[in-house]
Amino acid sequence: MESGAGGLVSSSEKEGASYTYWVRKITEDAAPLPLPRKLNPEDLPPSQSQSSTLASAWNRAGTWEEKSLSNWATPRIKELLFSLGSIQFSFGRAEVEDVTKCVGDAFMVIVRNKKRVGYTYELTLKVKGEWIIQGEKKFIGGHIDVPEFSFGELDDLQVEVRLSEARDILHQDKTQMRNDLKLFLQPVREKLLQFEQELRDR
Repeated sequence: MESGAGGLVSSSEKEGASYTYWVRKITEDAAPLPLPRKLNPEDLPPSQSQSSTLASAWNRAGTWEEKSLSNWATPRIKELLFSLGSIQFSFGRAEVEDVTKCVGDAFMVIVRNKKRVGYTYELTLKVKGEWIIQGEKKFIGGHIDVPEFSFGELDDLQVEVRLSEARDILHQDKTQMRNDLKLFLQPVREKLLQFEQELRDR
């Protein structure tokens, strides 16, 4: 039997036992069903505040979440490399003029409320320098390529040097210039180690 917007309904099983349950008829004057709403940090109880979890508001259990950090990482790498300054050689000096290539991505993964960061990048630095070659000052430009490298692999970092505007220079002098420019490897590694530490601290 049913009465009004809500009532009791009775039924009997074969053994004769009976049970009752409530049913609700949807009528025009009934209250509307609740709609889903996006969870905000303010909706969380104190026990699940931001200080106790690293994940977003929708992932309070911290099961799995990946966040891109490339929008911060790419300009930060460029900024650090621009701050290298110049390097003195036996017969000259050189400095980074531009970072013409900084391609890759950085990310943070949260698994079971534990954070893990990583990145993969490849770089090209435009350099300019001056050398004393056979008693004459030569202004030479070039590029330092840093092949793809990833988080935790900076001990294996390598560089490749390409010279430009060096047509009237002897092969042995070009070899010396390339070796000089490879000295940028260590300061570049130190700047990238600084970047790694900043990435960990985010």
